Amino acid sequence: MASESASPLSSSASEAWHTLHASSVAEKFDVSMGHGLQLDEASRRIVSYGTNEIREKPARPAWRMLLDQFADFMIVALIVAAIISGVLGDLKDTVAIVVIVVLNAVIGFVQELRAEKAMAALKQMAATNAVVLRAGERVTIPSSEVVPGDIVLLEAGNVVPADLRLNSAVQLKIDEAPLTGEAVTVEKHDEPLPDPALSLGDRKNMAYKGTTATYGRGSGVVVATGMATELGKIAALLDMDGKLKTPLQQRLARFGRRLALVVLAMCVIVFLVGLLQGEEPLLMLLTSVSLAVAAIPEALPAIVSISLALGARKMVSRHALIRNLPAVETLGSVTYICTDKTGTLTENRMQVEKIYADGSVLREWREFPRAKLWQMLFTGLALSNDASRSGEGQTSGDPTEVALYMVALEAGYDKAILEKTAERVFELPFDSDRKRMTTFHSMDGGLVAYTKGAPEAILPRCISAACDRGQSPVDSEELLAVADSMAEEGLRVIAMAYRNWDSLPKDTAAEAIESDLVFLGLIGMMDPPRTEARDSVSLCKSAGIVPVMITGDHAATARAIARQIGIASEKDAVVTGPQLASMDDETVRKKIREIRVYARVDPAQKIRIVEALQQQGEFVAMTGDGVNDAPALKRANIGVAMGKGGTDVAREASSLVLLDDNFATIVSAVREGRRIFDNILKFIKYTMTSNSAEIWVIFLAPFLGLPVPLLPIHILWINLLTDGLPGLALAAEPEEKGIMQRPPRPPQESIFANGMWQHIVWIGLVIAGVTLFSQAWAIYMASSHWQTMVFTVLTLAQMAQAMAIRSERESLFTQGLFSNVPLLGAVLLTFLLQMATIYLPFMNAVFNTMPLTVGELLFCLVLSSIVFFVVEMEKWMIRKGWIFGPAT
Repeated sequence: MASESASPLSSSASEAWHTLHASSVAEKFDVSMGHGLQLDEASRRIVSYGTNEIREKPARPAWRMLLDQFADFMIVALIVAAIISGVLGDLKDTVAIVVIVVLNAVIGFVQELRAEKAMAALKQMAATNAVVLRAGERVTIPSSEVVPGDIVLLEAGNVVPADLRLNSAVQLKIDEAPLTGEAVTVEKHDEPLPDPALSLGDRKNMAYKGTTATYGRGSGVVVATGMATELGKIAALLDMDGKLKTPLQQRLARFGRRLALVVLAMCVIVFLVGLLQGEEPLLMLLTSVSLAVAAIPEALPAIVSISLALGARKMVSRHALIRNLPAVETLGSVTYICTDKTGTLTENRMQVEKIYADGSVLREWREFPRAKLWQMLFTGLALSNDASRSGEGQTSGDPTEVALYMVALEAGYDKAILEKTAERVFELPFDSDRKRMTTFHSMDGGLVAYTKGAPEAILPRCISAACDRGQSPVDSEELLAVADSMAEEGLRVIAMAYRNWDSLPKDTAAEAIESDLVFLGLIGMMDPPRTEARDSVSLCKSAGIVPVMITGDHAATARAIARQIGIASEKDAVVTGPQLASMDDETVRKKIREIRVYARVDPAQKIRIVEALQQQGEFVAMTGDGVNDAPALKRANIGVAMGKGGTDVAREASSLVLLDDNFATIVSAVREGRRIFDNILKFIKYTMTSNSAEIWVIFLAPFLGLPVPLLPIHILWINLLTDGLPGLALAAEPEEKGIMQRPPRPPQESIFANGMWQHIVWIGLVIAGVTLFSQAWAIYMASSHWQTMVFTVLTLAQMAQAMAIRSERESLFTQGLFSNVPLLGAVLLTFLLQMATIYLPFMNAVFNTMPLTVGELLFCLVLSSIVFFVVEMEKWMIRKGWIFGPAT
């Protein structure tokens, strides 16, 4: 028997169970609806199919994760530099480099460990217990023991333990928001559905693992367990290797490889030229090796890590928690934000938006017209309601009922007060076939029956319509047209009617009671957009970021929300999941940049959208809060999850968590990401210009007939002193003006674009020029301090450059000297340390320096300050548009 039932399970991933009669499904699984599986058969099936659990990918060993942190080219280069420094006897530099390498590895290792929690969080979503029929009896078993063919019994509050084809549904409602993203609970039934291509949210006769029954009761045949369930498919998608390098990591990797080749060539040339000039081979070897160490910006990984860490700390104060440090920088390069709707752009609660009655539309009910019509309508909304309110003011119940309860309460109609004089004496609960419900209330010596439900189920049963004059003829077709118009606005429409009775009728059948009704009104509700969402979307667009909505909700709702907040215009169409499934990959690639709204999509399609954008060279952020969002969050360049309303799975799969569930927070995070990336680029510009200046000084001196200008200890000191503190201080630089009015940097763009490499070359030559001029002048003046002067000019010129490059375009005189106090302090400290090498006797011995005269020191200060004014002139020319520079 077990072998006979293997076929349904093996095809469960693709079988359209919702198109079959429940009896046919039971027959396929060889199970009796009223009896369930025999105990021995259940035991055989769990052996055949495995436990009903989400399987985790075997985690990489901790040692492997740690070892992988040292695989980066720049890290290898730093390790080589540390070894060389140690051989040269410079243990301080060796220790500094080792500390930097270890710090970088530890940060990456911790990030890897935290990422492994995503699968564990998904596994914990499974129900701990399930009630099933076994051998004709109700038994409670661990959900992991549920097998295909089991008959599962559901009641309100139960978490669905596996994917079920429902065979009974008595007023059963299931919250599928974590799986589909739809805010409204889904009313279930057991009838077959003809369309095999229906999305998950439209399969009303199915119940899926990990969702929750909120109302009613039902039962169903298990058609898939474990990894074969829809939740399991998501786990499989999460299991895919989706780790991507950030834009900066990609750029630095390319930069490191090229730098190594250039430095190697320069060192060979310096060594050979020195030998040709008669310098000692050992001195030239040490000089060449020192130059190689100096040319490698060993502080770069530390500066990048510290910049990201400081940025992450700052973001927490703005309600954004960074789970993966490189994500801070990635935010600055994001070109597309693919955002979920429910709970991200919307408030994740139903709210009444408009009420139609007697030809009028009401949008504000706190001061509504006090006509009898409106009083009856709000009284009915309050009384025919199953929502309840606790003593602490918390309202609970079905989201639709809560919305109707709240609109009546806001209008001044408190259900608790009204029920004291209008007690509910009878009711016909909501039924998915009838699509309506009715409650009877004792009132004014008689009974009033309030009926509410779908407009198409209420209006044909109305014989008149309430109005200010009492009652008027009802035009059902006109009212249905109004309801359709409201639905096109993305509203879920409920119709309300009533009927007076002298006493409770003897025939309490629905057909008898729910007839000859008097129409009261149409109530349109929706999950409203967040108040700040429109401004946030607008700011994203001004920053060159394209917002795209991807939701599992209905197309009309998605279109309405997208237009309200500015994601889509009137001419933008909505692409649904079935439409997307019908497109081949080539069509998707061609249209992907034109589509702004996707509706009724499944988790795999979300990944397809993200990947299609990435194939077009875009850097994609994906925001979301549900389990259905987790695979796309992981696959995107940066996943952004909701911290308050989101699931653990979404949070663990993401790089950034919004602690206030506010879409606007991501805009703040993007702003901070851009600032950090700008500052990292400033450090790269600063350190590479400084390093290139050192290389030019050593390289050009022999060709100018000058002796080797610096000793190895000088090169290492300059490199260590100038790269460290000023580099860290540049990380604290405030954001540039107009930072959110410029497009993102193209992800494939080199870090040396926008005039950076030209700056590095020509400012490096300027620094080298003033340094070599000081050497030539001192030698010409027969000064024995010439090497100390070269050493001092080169160090102070780099400090002048650090002050000047604080902004890409603005002058320091506009910014203000004290707008970055840490950098000012770093420059002053570097100046004092340099003076110590000149004027402290024990430092003279270490660095082979001599005290300079006042005139010589002033000469060095004047020469080094030239660099500051040259960089300021460069920025002035950029502002004038005379030379190419960074975009505004």
